[in-house]
Amino acid sequence: MNLTVIGAGAWGTTLAALASEHLPTRLWTREPAVVNAIRAQRENTVFLPGFPLPEQLAVTVDLSSAVAGADFVVVAVPSPHVRAVLAGARGSIAPHALVISVTKGIEAGTAKRMTEVITETLSDHEPATIGLLAGPNLAREVMAGHPSATCVAFGDLRYATDVQERLAGDRFRVYTSTDVVGCEISGAVKNVIAIAAGMADGLHFGMNTKAALVVRGLAELARLGTALGGDPLTFLGLAGAGDLMATCASPLSRNRQAGEELAKGRGLAELESSTATCSEGINSVDAILALAARHDIELPICETVAAVLAATATPHDAVARLMGRPTAHELHDLNLHAV
Repeated sequence: MNLTVIGAGAWGTTLAALASEHLPTRLWTREPAVVNAIRAQRENTVFLPGFPLPEQLAVTVDLSSAVAGADFVVVAVPSPHVRAVLAGARGSIAPHALVISVTKGIEAGTAKRMTEVITETLSDHEPATIGLLAGPNLAREVMAGHPSATCVAFGDLRYATDVQERLAGDRFRVYTSTDVVGCEISGAVKNVIAIAAGMADGLHFGMNTKAALVVRGLAELARLGTALGGDPLTFLGLAGAGDLMATCASPLSRNRQAGEELAKGRGLAELESSTATCSEGINSVDAILALAARHDIELPICETVAAVLAATATPHDAVARLMGRPTAHELHDLNLHAV
């Protein structure tokens, strides 16, 4: 059995390092500089500096050879590139391989979840063999050996259990789920809520504000997720509340960082040009709102973040918009369709 990670960003590199402790692992990247650094220094100096990587971890820029014969393929590239990258790998991925998305976004233009994009692109693959991994997993903390937990979701529990057994370790606890939709929507929407949390930090608000944003953000991801068929309990778990808490609170969170910079007056173009890493909340917010509109779901925090990104509102305007909304009964306002 062997595993391939497609994408050598911080999280892809971390998962490859973890997996290489259990089974032969290959890491693919399009950046020759990353390959050279890992081979020469055993460190991803571009996206995950400061952490030595296992000697047994192989790295390559050849996508076809990276995925050929892999029993597990982890997709860890940003959401705008998933379809194109997998199209390039399609002829080399074995039909029996389990494909695990760790990309927490919604595709722009189609408003499709990443497992839907993967299923369409790998059209010869059985849809049940395509799942995801999601949870409060900040790459640098996992690499530092901090005790962490995550959730792997497949429609068929057997496949989720198979991945669980391959990735679990004494510092990385893996739970299983069959709620692909709920876990996936949680992972995408929480990134947008984290941008709002970052704006609150940038405006120097305190924990009352942060707590309100996190809880009302949880309501937004739960409303959309249940409307799409997710289990309401998923949103209280690792892929829901757990990931939301970590992403909204940690200084390591790229989405929270983006919100903080927006509050300081930086525009979207400046944000996108100033970093080599992506904010999936920025990538996905318009698609999330399009998906919500199809199902007549209201997401006021996400809508407000989109307005700030589009420069039709300032962060201060965002506060006034959210605080000026009509009052509501809290539980009724959750509107969990599956309850």
